[in-house]
Amino acid sequence: MRKKTLKDFDFKGKRALVRVDFNVPLENGNITDDTRIQAALPTIQYLINEGARVILMSHLGRPKGDNKDQFRMDPVARRLADLLQKEVKKVDDCIGPEVQKAVADLQDGDVLVLENTRFYEEEEKNDPAFAKELASIADIFVSDAFGTVHRAHASTVGVTEYLPSVAGFLLQKELEALGGVMENPEHPFVAIMGGAKVSDKIGVIRNLMNKIDYLLVGGGIANTFIRAKGYETGKSLVEEDKLDLAIELLKEAEEKGVELVLPVDVVVADEFSNDANSKVVPIDQIPEDWESLDSGGPKTIEKYSEIIKNAKTVIWNGPLGVFEFDNFARGTNAIAEAMAESNAITIIGGGDSAAAIKKAGLEDKMTHISTGGGASLMFFEGLPLPGVEALDDQE
Repeated sequence: MRKKTLKDFDFKGKRALVRVDFNVPLENGNITDDTRIQAALPTIQYLINEGARVILMSHLGRPKGDNKDQFRMDPVARRLADLLQKEVKKVDDCIGPEVQKAVADLQDGDVLVLENTRFYEEEEKNDPAFAKELASIADIFVSDAFGTVHRAHASTVGVTEYLPSVAGFLLQKELEALGGVMENPEHPFVAIMGGAKVSDKIGVIRNLMNKIDYLLVGGGIANTFIRAKGYETGKSLVEEDKLDLAIELLKEAEEKGVELVLPVDVVVADEFSNDANSKVVPIDQIPEDWESLDSGGPKTIEKYSEIIKNAKTVIWNGPLGVFEFDNFARGTNAIAEAMAESNAITIIGGGDSAAAIKKAGLEDKMTHISTGGGASLMFFEGLPLPGVEALDDQE
C-alpha cells in the first residue's frame, strides 16, 4: 500500500467522514443482501474502538439528484445498528444545518449515517462547493468504498481537497489482493472473461495479455469471437461491429504466447427464456433460429476446468451465460466449482461473477471476491482509480 491507511492516524475524539458503499439491493423498503454493509464493518468497528466520531456517507440507487423516498438511507442505518449492536443515528440530509447540529452532538464512538449523497446532482459532478460542505463537518476522510473509487465524485475525490485522506480496511484489502495478482502473479496465470460485450473488456483483455498464460472466453463475448472465426451463430448476441477487433485480439494472443480458449460446444435455446427448448451443439452447428445462452457445453466445461485445475492464479470477470436463468447457468456454475476446487489464488472481479459465486454458495472457497465490478475492471485494465489516486501518499 503506497497510500496512507487507518493505522497512520490517531482518531481519538476526531470526526471521521467515511465513504462507504451502502448501495444495497432493496425490495419493498427491505434490504435483500447486506454484503456491502458487512464489508464495511471492520473499518467502522475500528473507528468506534479508537474513539472516533464516525460519520458515514454513501449513495443508494440512482435518484439522479432527486430526493426520492425509495432511495433513503433509513433501512441501511437500521441494519447497521443491528450488526453493530449499538445505536446508529441518521439525518435526513448530507449537508446543511441539520447535519452540522447532529455532528456537533456526537460523542466519541458514536455513529451517524448521512442521507443519500446522490440526492444532490452536485455529487456526481464533483462540484467543489458541495465537496467542501461535505468535508466541513470532519477532521479526516476515510475512503472505504472500493465499488466507487473509479468515479471522480464529490464524496470520493472532491472531499480529499479539504481533508487528510486515508484508505479504510476494505479498500486496503482490495488494493492489496488485486495488486498482488497483477504485479507478481504465480504461473500458470489464467484469466476468465465472460459477460455480454467484448467492447466492455477490450482494454482489460489487452492489458492482461501482457501477464497471463491462458484467456478463457465465455458468454456473449465468446459469440463475437466464434462469429469472427467464420462460424454461424444463429440469433446469438454478437457485436457485429467488433468482428475485426476479435480477429485482432486472436492474433495478439498468438503473438504474445497466450492461449486464447473459446468454447467448443454451447447450450442453445429457441427463445430467450428459462423455459425455452434447449440443446447442446458444437460451435459450428448453432441452428439459424436458435441462440447461445450458455457457453457451458460438457466438452467446454471439461476443457476449461482442466486448465483451471492446473493454474496457480485465476481471475474471473463476467458469467459464461445467462446465469440468471437456472437452466442456462451450467457453464458459470462449473467455472465457480472448478475455481473452488483448485489450489490456485482465485480472484473474483465483482459484479455478476460475485453474484454467481454467492448463488453457488462458494464464497468461502475463493481467495478474494471484489466488492467493485467497475473498479476491478479498471484496475485489471491498468488504469488509475481517481478515488485512490486522491488519497494521501505514504511518506
